[in-house]
Amino acid sequence: MNIGTLFIVATPIGNLGDITLRAVEILKTVSYIACEDTRKTGILLKAIGVTHKPMLISYYEQTEQARVPNILNILRNGQNVALVSDSGTPTISDPGFRLVREAVREEIDVISVPGPSALISALASSGLPTDKFIFLGFLPKKEGNRKKLLQNLKIANEKLEATVIIYEAPHRIVKTLGSVHSVFGNIPISIARELTKIHEEKISGPIEDFIEKYQEFSPKGEFVVLFSPKT
Repeated sequence: MNIGTLFIVATPIGNLGDITLRAVEILKTVSYIACEDTRKTGILLKAIGVTHKPMLISYYEQTEQARVPNILNILRNGQNVALVSDSGTPTISDPGFRLVREAVREEIDVISVPGPSALISALASSGLPTDKFIFLGFLPKKEGNRKKLLQNLKIANEKLEATVIIYEAPHRIVKTLGSVHSVFGNIPISIARELTKIHEEKISGPIEDFIEKYQEFSPKGEFVVLFSPKT
């Protein structure tokens, strides 16, 4: 029996027009789609004209461990599976790593279908050096752990001089910027928010300005924070 293929399919981070022709083709042909939110994925499938109604498997952080064996069985039985996240590229600060790891261990074909990625979009349009970068994803929620990571980063990055990229949620942005400030000082940073959406915002300036700004009002949308020791 032929073994199925696991497709890692990137989806739009805001603008539906950013979905690729290849992503549409894959989503129209697979029998199963593992997704963070079945409702959001259902809306996407309807918008791109998927009519064959693939089986949607709820796959998010809390269900990941339980779902991996089931999805591997589907692949072993010759069915193709697409893995998608709510937006962007799966496994990048989103669920999927464990599934991909086990599929690779079992020599199941894993094919990436590239497309939108918030970190790459933010970096490319930031004006910061792009030759080297360090992506930290979401920093630890506890302040002590967050500062320890940033202190280790500062030491490690002294010679590498890579641009640093961080994801953050709006309700934690002030605390995270405060931790960065306590370790690196009043450095210049770039912030990208609501990328590809109507209210897309990309701004740069001293980190203290942003801390003050976001203390005064509650921002919306996921943040990408970037800074470089070269600036």
